Amino acid sequence: MCSDVLIIGSGIAGLSYAIELAEQRPDLNIVIISKREVFESNTKYAQGGIAVVQNFVSDSFEKHVNDTLLAGDFTCDQQVVRKVVKEGPSRLKRLMSWGAQFDQVSGQSSLLDLGKEGGHTANRIVHHKDKSGFEIQRALVQRLKEIKNISLLENHTLVDLITDHHHNMTARNRCYGAYVISLETLSIVKISAQITVLSTGGAGQVYKHTTNPESATGDGIAAAYRAKVRVKNLHYVQFHPTALALENQKAPFLISEAVRGFGAHLLNEKKERFMLNYDSRGELSSRDIVSRSIEKEIKKQELPHVFLSLKHLDELEVENAFPTISKECKKHGLFFHKDLIPVRPAAHYFCGGIAVDIDARTSLDGLLAIGECSHTGLHGANRLASNSLLEALVYAHTAVNTTQVTLEHEWLEKEFLNKIPQWNHPQEILDRYSEKISNLKLGVQQIMSSKVGVFKTNKGLVKAEQELDYYYQSTKKYYQQNKMTPQLLELRNLVNVSYLIIKQAQQTKENKGVYYNEDYA
Repeated sequence: MCSDVLIIGSGIAGLSYAIELAEQRPDLNIVIISKREVFESNTKYAQGGIAVVQNFVSDSFEKHVNDTLLAGDFTCDQQVVRKVVKEGPSRLKRLMSWGAQFDQVSGQSSLLDLGKEGGHTANRIVHHKDKSGFEIQRALVQRLKEIKNISLLENHTLVDLITDHHHNMTARNRCYGAYVISLETLSIVKISAQITVLSTGGAGQVYKHTTNPESATGDGIAAAYRAKVRVKNLHYVQFHPTALALENQKAPFLISEAVRGFGAHLLNEKKERFMLNYDSRGELSSRDIVSRSIEKEIKKQELPHVFLSLKHLDELEVENAFPTISKECKKHGLFFHKDLIPVRPAAHYFCGGIAVDIDARTSLDGLLAIGECSHTGLHGANRLASNSLLEALVYAHTAVNTTQVTLEHEWLEKEFLNKIPQWNHPQEILDRYSEKISNLKLGVQQIMSSKVGVFKTNKGLVKAEQELDYYYQSTKKYYQQNKMTPQLLELRNLVNVSYLIIKQAQQTKENKGVYYNEDYA
């Protein structure tokens, strides 16, 4: 299959990029790869909203910039921070023109209702109740289906990027597209492209407890690493402080930062507020501080969680603001007005990723990266709440401009792309393959959760690397002897990403933001 532009990933970054590029260039053949059905992405699960300055009386670009720098422990790229913050309002306007709807101030249809979250000094979170990501994904998918020059391949996932390694013609030191696998037929398809864009999201599944969906296995990051593309700061993994903590829970359910912004309190086993003992901002401290504080409280007590209390807040106002969260809690017999909600930290967001410049270019020509899989420098050592969707919108627009410039100056010959070989790999699957792969995945998650979680030590990181080698060798053996399957592919990606996290953590000799090594405390 040949395309002009190949987009791998169908969240807010990938879809925004595709829609804007298609509107500007209806002559291009654009292909989007979606790992699951197009509506299923990390974006869909975002509850809080988009951090965008709207009220220039009580807020300003400078305030948002300063909040971002403070949350990132002053390790952010200031040029990138200013770019993203200042472009926010125009990107939000474009998103709304595509049909996304956000809550408005009651009785004032021209004013957006602005929420407040941890680390923000002003109300600037544009939201749709407590399911902002769902609304954004809905609007983007609807707009996508109206555009004729975009082809969508659902239930396909990235196997590897196509580089000079895959052909014996003259090396051009660039990306030529990707090999992708059908989750239904297990056939592997070659898709060539002038420009390839990675928007594959994060890799929360390297941990046992994560707010990410099962599809978040670091596919783009791992493929970029195997293609020798630069990956940066992957050890800055943000743990969301308040994931619902229940026994026999299949996957943690995220309880938005906005709930604490609304006035909820965190209580320990003794039903005492504790956040003011750690930071003067209390429950509205940045996520890294709140997560570590919760973990410290858990170590002092018998319960494996703390509590979120909304009992002191107006019941109707809370229900109206957080209907999705309330509905999920009620499924488990928990009611905001009378019950304490058990919560604990869970892996949530990767502040690092595929290194890109201010124009979204990676270190490999022809390859761009946007969204959570990328490292722009915006987040530094810790992401400010609701800055991720903002970054995705801004860098999707940036990548469109970069694509336009690139295509004006370079166009690969169709004959060259056609000569790139199809995927070549074993075609048989050994006995008990699925069960063994599942056990290996659980082993990787156990290593990462126990030794590379919220708290780390030098000894633990060394041991984690040693233990991970067994899983690397086992995965390599299965990869060489078996037909490629999505399950094996995800395991390979999780092992690659885990290795990068461990090695980059070992190279870090001071605590910054979300990274905390007890030996440097």
